[in-house]
Amino acid sequence: MTRALRQLWRSVGFRLAFYYGLLVAITMLAALAIVYMQTVGVLQQRMVRQVAASVQQLVVRYEARGAEGVAGEIAHALSDGRNSDNEIYLLTDREGRKRAGNLDQMPSLAPDAGDGVHRRVVRAGQTVIAYLVMRPLPDGGMLVVGHDLRDQESIESLVASASAAAGIVAVLLLIGGTFVFRQELERSVGAVRRTAARIAAGELQERVAPSGQEDEFALLEGDINAMLDRIQSLMDGVRHVSNTIAHDLRTPLTRVLVRLRAVEAGLGDAGHPQREPVATAIRELEELAVMFEKLLQIAEVEAGARRQQFAPVALHVIADDVAELYEAVAEVRGIALLREPADRAIALGDRDLLAGAAANLLDNALKYGGAGATVRIGTHTVDGRAQLFVQDDGPGIPSAEYERLGVRFHRLDHSTPGHGLGLASVQAVVALHGGRLQFGDARPGLRACIDLPTADA
Repeated sequence: MTRALRQLWRSVGFRLAFYYGLLVAITMLAALAIVYMQTVGVLQQRMVRQVAASVQQLVVRYEARGAEGVAGEIAHALSDGRNSDNEIYLLTDREGRKRAGNLDQMPSLAPDAGDGVHRRVVRAGQTVIAYLVMRPLPDGGMLVVGHDLRDQESIESLVASASAAAGIVAVLLLIGGTFVFRQELERSVGAVRRTAARIAAGELQERVAPSGQEDEFALLEGDINAMLDRIQSLMDGVRHVSNTIAHDLRTPLTRVLVRLRAVEAGLGDAGHPQREPVATAIRELEELAVMFEKLLQIAEVEAGARRQQFAPVALHVIADDVAELYEAVAEVRGIALLREPADRAIALGDRDLLAGAAANLLDNALKYGGAGATVRIGTHTVDGRAQLFVQDDGPGIPSAEYERLGVRFHRLDHSTPGHGLGLASVQAVVALHGGRLQFGDARPGLRACIDLPTADA
C-alpha cells in the first residue's frame, strides 16, 4: 500500500491535481469557518444585547419602585410568554434569600464587575448552562439576569454539523477531482510517453496520434511529431550514406579481389617479389569486405526486416552451441571457457541473429580477456526476463566508456584487429528484439548481458 502511494505521488499530474484540489478545499473550509463564526457571533451578540437591555430595564425599575417593582417586573416577564423558556431571572435580598425569579439558587463565583459570564445553574430542578449578568443592588440584594444557552447550542451544533458535512463533501470532491484530473492529464500525456517509449525501443517511425483537440497538448504533440520527423530524416540520411557506400562498393570490391587472386595465382613461385604485396592487399580488401558486410547486416537488422520470423528461442541452447564453437579458440589462447550458469532461458526472437550476437560477445571476451583469463557464458531468467551474458576477468574498461560501447566504428584499443562494428551489430539485434544490451563491472573484467523479454511475456 505504501509503495503504491509513493508511486502515485511520483505522478506530476496527481501532485498538480492534489495541490489544486487542496487549495480549493482549504478555501471552501475557510469560507465555511467564516460563515460559522459569523452565524454564532450574531447569535451571541443578539443574546448579549437582550440580556443587557433586560438588566438596564430592571435597574431603572428598581430606581423607580424599589425591589418590589423589580420582583413584579420579573414575574411579568416570566409569564408573558415571550422567550420565557430561555429567560433567567433571580432577585435576592441582603441575606441571599430568593425574592423572585426562576433560578433555584444563586450561581457560584459571582463576579463583582457586572460582566457577562457562562455558568452552570439549576433552573426548575434542571442543570443548564446559561449566560448571566449579575448586578448588586443598593439594598444589599443581588439581581441576576441571563439566557438559557441550550437553544443557541443547538443552533451552533446544527451550523457546525452543516459545516462538517460541507467539509466532507469538499474532501470527497478533492479526492475525486484529483483522480479525474490525473486521468485527464494521463490521457493527454500518455500518448506522448508511449510514443517516446516505442521510439526508444527503436521504432523510429512511430508518431504521436493526434488527439483532435485544440489545446496546449495538441500543440505539444505537433511539435514533437515535427521533431521526430526531423530526427528520423537526419538518421535516415546518415544510414543511407553508410549503407549506400557499403552496398555500392561491395561489387567493385569483389571484382578487385577476384582479379588480385588471379594475379596471385599467376605469380606462381612463392618467392616471387610481388607475391607478398599482392597477398597483403588481398587481406586488407577482405577485411574491408567484411566491414561492408557487417554494415549491411546492421542496416537490415535496424530496418526490422526479420522481425516476422520471430519464434520462441532457447538462449541456453544457443549458449551451449557458441561455447562449443569457441572452445578450441579459447584453448589455443590459454583461456578457461566456462559454461555457467546453464539455466533455462526462453525468449522470442530470431535464432540466427541471437546466435550471432552471442558469438560476437564471446569473441570480444576471448580477444580482450588475454592469456590466463577465465571467460564465462551463462543463461538464466530473472524477473520475467531471459538473459544471456558473457563475463571475463580481464582488465575491463572504464565505466565512463560503457555508454559508447555499441557505437559504430568506436574502438577502445586500436592495436587490436577489428572495425568497431561487432558491438554495434549486437546492439542492433538486441534492439530489434525489444531488449537491452547491458554492460557492468565484473571486478575484475567486464560483464556484457543480453536482456530480452521471455517468450510468454
